[in-house]
Amino acid sequence: MRTIRVKAPSADGSERARPGPGRDLAPLLTGVAAAVGGVGALLALTGSASPLRGPFALFFLLAAPTTAIASVLRGLDPFGRLLVSLAGAVVVDMLVAQGMLAVHRWSVDGGILAVTVFSLLLLLAEGILERMQKIRSGRGVTARKSE
Repeated sequence: MRTIRVKAPSADGSERARPGPGRDLAPLLTGVAAAVGGVGALLALTGSASPLRGPFALFFLLAAPTTAIASVLRGLDPFGRLLVSLAGAVVVDMLVAQGMLAVHRWSVDGGILAVTVFSLLLLLAEGILERMQKIRSGRGVTARKSE
């Protein structure tokens, strides 16, 4: 009779990726999404007459705040994180549009820039808060030995 060994889960809770052709799909899709969003913002800001301008710009307007909000919500499960960050991105886009309409300064370029600035500020704040948390817990500070 053979004994089947079952691997115990790792101590840090992470699982190893399975070998095979689909293991590198997530980073590839992330890179493609970043490229499509960047091209969309660039096409919208330059005023190009390309037929891809509208769909790519709309993708950017949803993807940039979604990514920024999702980076802050690390405690949620993946589906909840995606759902909340998508809803937050729609709210951000609507607030930007409503604010620009209220002050009679609506423009496509201004909307794209406002969403970009909001997303970058949220990512920057998240990075700063994460760094401060590491310093506070002592993980980011190297201890010097006294001799």
